[in-house]
Amino acid sequence: MADDRTDSAWGTFLELGDPADGPLHVRLARALRTAVTGGRIASGSALPPSRSLAADLGCSRWVVTEAYAQLVAEGYLEARSGSATRVRAGAVAAPEAGGAVAARWEPEFDLLPGVPDLRAFPRRRWAEAVREATGTLEWAELGYPDAAGLARLRQRLAAYLVRGRGASLDARQLVVCAGTLDAVLRLCRALRAEGHTHVAVEDPGWSRLGATVRAAGLVPVPVPVDGDGLRVDLLRGARQVRSVIVAPAHQFPTGVVLAPARRAELVAWAREVDGLVLEDDYDAEFRYDRHPVGALQGMAPEHVVLMGSVSKTLSPALRIGWAVAPPRWSAVLGAEHVGGMPPPVIDQEAFARFLAAGAYDRHLRASRLRYKRRRDRLLAELAASLPGLPVSGAAAGFHLLLSLPDCSAAVVVEEAARRDVRLADLDDHRMVRTADAAGRTLVLGYGNVADQAVPGAVRRLAEAVAAARRRGQDREHRHGGVHEHDHERDRGSLGDGGGGEPAG
Repeated sequence: MADDRTDSAWGTFLELGDPADGPLHVRLARALRTAVTGGRIASGSALPPSRSLAADLGCSRWVVTEAYAQLVAEGYLEARSGSATRVRAGAVAAPEAGGAVAARWEPEFDLLPGVPDLRAFPRRRWAEAVREATGTLEWAELGYPDAAGLARLRQRLAAYLVRGRGASLDARQLVVCAGTLDAVLRLCRALRAEGHTHVAVEDPGWSRLGATVRAAGLVPVPVPVDGDGLRVDLLRGARQVRSVIVAPAHQFPTGVVLAPARRAELVAWAREVDGLVLEDDYDAEFRYDRHPVGALQGMAPEHVVLMGSVSKTLSPALRIGWAVAPPRWSAVLGAEHVGGMPPPVIDQEAFARFLAAGAYDRHLRASRLRYKRRRDRLLAELAASLPGLPVSGAAAGFHLLLSLPDCSAAVVVEEAARRDVRLADLDDHRMVRTADAAGRTLVLGYGNVADQAVPGAVRRLAEAVAAARRRGQDREHRHGGVHEHDHERDRGSLGDGGGGEPAG
């Protein structure tokens, strides 16, 4: 916890009241006392020097020194020679527990998917890029940003996507945004303005996508995913749908890669319905058994929007993303009326410099090696501690699936939490829960767990699985051997999005 003695109360608003309420030094002491007892000035906070406060109030210094002296005598303040006058420790009552902000649970082992290795964020190189950007931006560039993004970053990103992702574009088609969800929201608003009413999403999938589609006033339509990716044959059956959000390079959370035949089928569908494919390229740079799969956008740039961000490659805290759209859509995406806000200009310029210096490529190469090594270690530990449990998902990104043939994934998540391990149940990412979804699969993320922590995390996971098995056996024993699902499953199929609310 930071030392609260470094806090400053220089900007505190003081209500001095009317001159009829008494001399100014009395009213100032009363205002300061109220600010301290009311919690607006925290314990240990430094008050401004008497000369500075007197200048701000337009009064003599004597008024301030008299007010300070009164509050020192009453025990609210403390004054030391050579140091600032501060609020005395303990003078401010601690807030009641009910008013405190709840602390976020930070487990010892965090195996949630979707978070990169935050310990590996290139702090020094990024700080250098920010410092250089701050010193070199033109004065005019420090005003309100272009809604489409900084021109230099758009050019650098366009070159990177052509080279690294096999995309087909020029910089005018690229819009810089505040992450993938910002791009989806802008696109959905533009689709709605063009008469679209429904947008298909993968099921299971990233639950926040469905929520974002709804926020734009459209209806998300769940389309099942199998071992080859999105079921395009079922997508064709949804006649009200002319746009779909899909992650072809590495589907979340199943980890499958859209098969070549499905890629061609999806592009053919988009051309037939004059539709739009929103390609979520969230972690496509990380493939460990072969070269990364090229972007679908390169096959059909007239019908595919390529969306990406640095949330999985650098950090979600940067809020830098992009969308490469066909010309008829890119102009709309970069318009102010669709909402959204580009990242801060200084951060955009810093990322442009990061790209230009080759630092981004070097970071990606190092990350691929680190994640591959970590994935291999995780697989070895799972084989040793949980032998026989099937593992699936492409050798890509930083998550995999662990099947649990004889216990409930939801129960394992509960038992793991008791052991200070955070896990995810695959069913939490389903929009439609069917009878064949038996709740027997975990999504294990290994991006943000340290290499040396992997063995301990797997041991705790094995303990949680063992405890879940015992709970299942006890339940069967109580019910005479009749198996009961841990959670009720709703039957559902491809529909109009009414089959259930997305999680999260």
